Amino acid sequence: MTSNLPIPVVVNGAAGKMGREVIKAVTQAEDMTLLGAVDYNREYNGQDVGEVAGCGVVEVPILNQLESVLALAAQEKQLGVMVDFTHPDSVYDNVRSAIAYGIRPVVGTTGLSPAQIAELAEFADKASTGCLIIPNFSIGMVLLQQAALQASKYFDHVEIIELHHNQKADAPSGTAVKTAQMLAEMGKTFNPPSVTETEKLAGARGSLADEGIRIHSVRLPGLIAHQEVIFGAQGQIYTLRHDTSDRSCYMPGVLLAIRKILQLKTLVYGLEKIL
Repeated sequence: MTSNLPIPVVVNGAAGKMGREVIKAVTQAEDMTLLGAVDYNREYNGQDVGEVAGCGVVEVPILNQLESVLALAAQEKQLGVMVDFTHPDSVYDNVRSAIAYGIRPVVGTTGLSPAQIAELAEFADKASTGCLIIPNFSIGMVLLQQAALQASKYFDHVEIIELHHNQKADAPSGTAVKTAQMLAEMGKTFNPPSVTETEKLAGARGSLADEGIRIHSVRLPGLIAHQEVIFGAQGQIYTLRHDTSDRSCYMPGVLLAIRKILQLKTLVYGLEKIL
């Protein structure tokens, strides 16, 4: 789909830390227009979202009714995009609502189960509406995952450590789960046991993902988003690490997803699929 009109964008979770970065990025993009902003924090209801985000007045108030904003977006000549950075408890319903209105969801919220993603994929297919679910919008993380896939050809032992701020609601992170899924699809089982392990404290060995891959989650103030993939073999350790120092690093990926979703008619999972 091509058009000279700017892409109408609704930001859901607009007053959150990621939402504010999206507001800044969208308002600065020449091929996009900020159509609506939604957040359920009553403190910000009715405020100009640009002022809340710190980028000046944009004459778009923060509302607390997603469906009314989606209905407004659906009236546009060019149907729009919803960027969702909200909460794992609400993201499934948010995405279904957007698709029902013909609005294309770009989803950065993690915590969707495989069953929920499958249901959303079926719903998107029936509606012929593009949907992007992106566990991590960082180009650097995509490169880390690709390097991990290459390393997995030569290493049989691997564990994942993900570290995030202590306000993150879900664990393990969607990025860590996605990394483990990608490794599991390589067609081998990792971490063949050498001994019979006993956990003296439940969870000491982390969560067990597919094909024997373990994920460990750390939650501390002062962190933003970080991930290590550690490979081990006789006499050597190979560590891949990605660190986030500012949430603005995700914005090139978010803007890319907004532009790419216009070409989609189905659900796509993962930033690497649209690069």
